[in-house]
Amino acid sequence: MASIAAAKRLLVKRAFSSSAIAETANASAPSNASRMLLKTASIPLVGQRAAMRMVDLGKRAASSGGGPAMVTVRDALNQAMAEEMERDEAVFLMGEEVAQYNGAYKVSRGLLDKFGDKRVVDTPITEAGFAGLCVGAALAGLKPICEFMTMNFAMQAIDQIINSGAKTFYMSGGTQPCNVTFRGPNGAAAGVGAQHSQDFSAWYGSIPGLKVISPYSSEDAKGLMKAAIRDPNVTVFLENEILYGESFEMSEEAQSPDFVIPIGKAKIERAGTDVTLVGHSRNVEFCLQAAEILAKENISAEVINLRTIKPMDVPAIVKSVKKTNRIVSVDSGYPAFGFGSEIAAQIMDSDAFDYLDAPVERVTGAEVPTPYAIELESMAFPTTDVVVKAAKKTLYLPY
Repeated sequence: MASIAAAKRLLVKRAFSSSAIAETANASAPSNASRMLLKTASIPLVGQRAAMRMVDLGKRAASSGGGPAMVTVRDALNQAMAEEMERDEAVFLMGEEVAQYNGAYKVSRGLLDKFGDKRVVDTPITEAGFAGLCVGAALAGLKPICEFMTMNFAMQAIDQIINSGAKTFYMSGGTQPCNVTFRGPNGAAAGVGAQHSQDFSAWYGSIPGLKVISPYSSEDAKGLMKAAIRDPNVTVFLENEILYGESFEMSEEAQSPDFVIPIGKAKIERAGTDVTLVGHSRNVEFCLQAAEILAKENISAEVINLRTIKPMDVPAIVKSVKKTNRIVSVDSGYPAFGFGSEIAAQIMDSDAFDYLDAPVERVTGAEVPTPYAIELESMAFPTTDVVVKAAKKTLYLPY
């Protein structure tokens, strides 16, 4: 709480125009670890693609000449933050290496040059400190975007996120909003070990006062990031490291600065009649691939891209289950007390239960700290084949 009080005092005194914050912005150079990752030429290809620090970093999104364009998730997030910073001077970005280094994953590339070091602020490696400063800034009326190099590091700041951020609006009787967006890569990448591979969707999804977003495509990333920045509540925006370099078609509408996706609305990525596959983030890709395989066997799978963990679009899930009579949830978190467990409970509590022709199937990460060895790691998370088998199980087909 001391960090919040200090931040409020600084902000009231217009500290963002003082030399103290400018010195902080100039003090944090890229870490040696990040430099080594960029310079290492002997990393296996899978590691390079997973880290995405070395893939198409010089490639920008297609220029808008009318019609759809292929845009990476990285550039979609960059566009969203730039547009919101242009739209509202109260929005600023803070985190480790976000300014001079353009972000550890280049998501903030070019923002320092465009908005200056008073709105794109590098920090020391002190997650609790700068997360608390962002909460204090939000309580003082600003709209910070707080980047964690990985959401695993947000564990150092979880007291600020939950106790100081998420609970304040309720504890103040609705008089003190706290508009702050905590964002960063969530879940497993490749070869980064147990401490850097956790999926926090269920962790944050269980907390009253938080909105939790987990996008899949470039349109998801842009539209929901803009919604998160504008939302007066504390929002946790869970990105995916492997998806950063993936390109998706972005409609002409989505390329507009006015494009915003409402928080809490799922998207039907593929319509179907035989079984529902529901996931979020990169797991939607596995669901879509599984649906393609199932279609070759005359099985019609409906794929729901949940997009928001909290508030969860339960009506969309219920509507789909009433049509397909079967459901498979897919996520990379631990099986106990997780995303899939919540979906199963929601189905049990709704009238969709009466429409089920088979038990709810859950595809999850393994109940084990993520292995470092790639052979074991590949067995610890959902794959397309596992989703296909789960779907066939609900249909009582050999798998």
